[in-house]
Amino acid sequence: MDLALLRTFVTVHRAGSFTRAAALLGLSQPAVTGQIRTLERQLGRPLFLRQARGVTPTTIGDELAHRAAPHLDALVEITESGLDEESGVRTLHLAGPPEFTSLRALPALTPLISQGLALRATFGTAEETLEGLAAGHHDLAITTARPRGSLLTSTPLCDEEHVLVASPRWAARLGPGVLRGGHVVLEQLPVVEVHESLPLVSRYWSAVFDSRPPATGAVVVPDLRAVLETAASGAGLAVLPRYLCEDALQHGRVVALLEPPVPPLRTYFLAVRTGTLALPHIARAHEWLLRAAVEW
Repeated sequence: MDLALLRTFVTVHRAGSFTRAAALLGLSQPAVTGQIRTLERQLGRPLFLRQARGVTPTTIGDELAHRAAPHLDALVEITESGLDEESGVRTLHLAGPPEFTSLRALPALTPLISQGLALRATFGTAEETLEGLAAGHHDLAITTARPRGSLLTSTPLCDEEHVLVASPRWAARLGPGVLRGGHVVLEQLPVVEVHESLPLVSRYWSAVFDSRPPATGAVVVPDLRAVLETAASGAGLAVLPRYLCEDALQHGRVVALLEPPVPPLRTYFLAVRTGTLALPHIARAHEWLLRAAVEW
């Protein structure tokens, strides 16, 4: 069986679409479609069910992917390791959210550099990160969404606590009424968020107040570090991971507006393609992050 056909098949299986697979492989969509049809003729079985939005693997398609994908990944690893051996360095391609990856994961992995590991980091949303991992662009992904299916394997990494913060000026203006009035009083404040949909504020309101925030974002910027600085300057309230704003809280640059008995939490997962933890450099980084997360 032609390995090129198998590679195209696994890419389509991971991408869930001929169009996305073609983009990942650098081929035209008709070329991808033709290769899949050739493979289906060779096997005498359909591998995908064509739908209006992408494709769904048949039972035989799933079985072939589960059997073939780890071996194809291993062949890619052999090729890459041959290149790495020239410099004596193995490269780990890591993906995750920009703030957590920058402030937690990369510092935790830096001791491995002296052991012959090179790091290449990519930032993205949970969806982008998992799609890139499935397509083979990343070796290890940090994500807030647990991947579905069996082509990707995930392990819980840590929980992050979310804190409702604002500048001391806003906290003084609200006064003790925050505790009495809850979200009604907090509605007086503008909102600083990472997206127009207010994902962090909405999750906090749902968990703590069992309601939806009525406000829209006064400032929307796609980086939590920028959200922190903007909130600290007095632009409005924000919901931030405690690890990211702990120093600002201790130095009084922002104030926690509430201390709920059960603070909202979000779980991070470490995800890999199934079977790739057999590769030493991925397994070492995976284990290193899990050990570091005990202190987070």
